[in-house]
Amino acid sequence: MSTSGIARKHFFFKGRVQGVGFRYRAHNAASMYGVTGWVKNLYDGSVEMEAQGKEEDIDKMIQAIQNSRYIVIDEMYVADRQINEHDSSFIIKDEY
Repeated sequence: MSTSGIARKHFFFKGRVQGVGFRYRAHNAASMYGVTGWVKNLYDGSVEMEAQGKEEDIDKMIQAIQNSRYIVIDEMYVADRQINEHDSSFIIKDEY
């Protein structure tokens, strides 16, 4: 698989992000835009996620999550990560 044009981003989301379907919305948006990676709830009420794909597709995925009715993202931290050549799907990890 060629990784040109592919990015991997690591996110932390704070706000009303647990108990509002965030992980399922992220999974659906990832499927819609061909993004791989994972998402999970953290013990402190925040959500952690890694997303890999074309930069514009990751941006569209984040927009789709932000446009969800019950999700309110107050803070979003993002950092670049190394591409995972073996990433082939987007999964919801067990909590904590």
